[in-house]
Amino acid sequence: MLQIRGLSKVFGREPDTRVTALDNVDLEVAEGELVTVLGPSGCGKTTLLRAIAGFETPDAGSIAVAGRQVAGPGGRVVPAHDRGIGLVPQEGALFPHLSVAQNVGFGLRHLPARERRAKVREALELVGLEQLSRRRPHELSGGQQQRVSLARAIAPGPRVVLLDEPFSALDEYLRESLRAQVQSVLTALGTTAVLVTHDQQEALALGDRVAVMRAGRVVQIDEPRTAYYRPLDLQLARFLGEAVIVEGEMLPVAQLDPLAGPSVSCIFGTLPVAGWHGREGHCEVLIRPENIHASRAEDRFAKRAADAPAGLVGTIRTHTFYGHDEVLQVQVPELPQQIPVRVLGDHDYRVGDHVRLVVERPVCTYAC
Repeated sequence: MLQIRGLSKVFGREPDTRVTALDNVDLEVAEGELVTVLGPSGCGKTTLLRAIAGFETPDAGSIAVAGRQVAGPGGRVVPAHDRGIGLVPQEGALFPHLSVAQNVGFGLRHLPARERRAKVREALELVGLEQLSRRRPHELSGGQQQRVSLARAIAPGPRVVLLDEPFSALDEYLRESLRAQVQSVLTALGTTAVLVTHDQQEALALGDRVAVMRAGRVVQIDEPRTAYYRPLDLQLARFLGEAVIVEGEMLPVAQLDPLAGPSVSCIFGTLPVAGWHGREGHCEVLIRPENIHASRAEDRFAKRAADAPAGLVGTIRTHTFYGHDEVLQVQVPELPQQIPVRVLGDHDYRVGDHVRLVVERPVCTYAC
């Protein structure tokens, strides 16, 4: 549905003001797919969204919507209003002097009145605001305003919907509930959508796939689970979530059980490898905190019994309780840094408790 090839955009022409916002970006979004574009401030994600929408003209590359080129070499740049694209901006951007219904119908003024009213009603029903059609934006909550903005974007039946950090101004509870509502509406309509965000949790929770940007480039695009547990490099690993990084040695292929798959030897013992970036020999090992199991240990210096699991024994230095889960910071004698461990919130751990740490899931490795 949406095809982007070799897209580049540079701001400023003088050497001291030149900024490369987009650097040879490739991205393809299938019909009915929701792709989240994730990256820190200044990585180019908003410029990418603006180029797709028609608010920025790329210096190189092409953009096509449903097989129709809307920007690129050898063809005219199709104006934003003629691209078949709906936009949900930050904080709604509603017209304050218009009612909810008038805001939603703003892009339908070319239609006969009866048809326009029917489309407005249908869009408001989808977002659950049909009872508020006569209200003005200032009479709505932040979440309601964003739902009106979504209704306005989908009312004309666009080929693609773009969402520009639509939940960033909302509190956490409202953000989570609205995310679920937006995802439900887009799924019900089978809408192709691109959502830009700097929130890792949001990108992983909403996207069918996640495109991670860095310095104007898409450095990885994958399903959320793959991007999180098998990032292509350690910089991505740290950006996508809390990470434990330790040194290890990839075991020679000749020593591996072909049925068991590759393994790495590290301070936690011999661990199975799910993502192997590099070759045999010295490497760095990525372990996610939730994949480390903690159990009580009587003495942090006690030797492991023959039937006890492998792992490390350490002391809890701090713990942070989140309700549904808890993060322990554990100091072990073998490492200079503390190890974060995510456990269920019903454990009653205390600072000073001794715990044994065992890695229970395959890890990812990177050549040094």
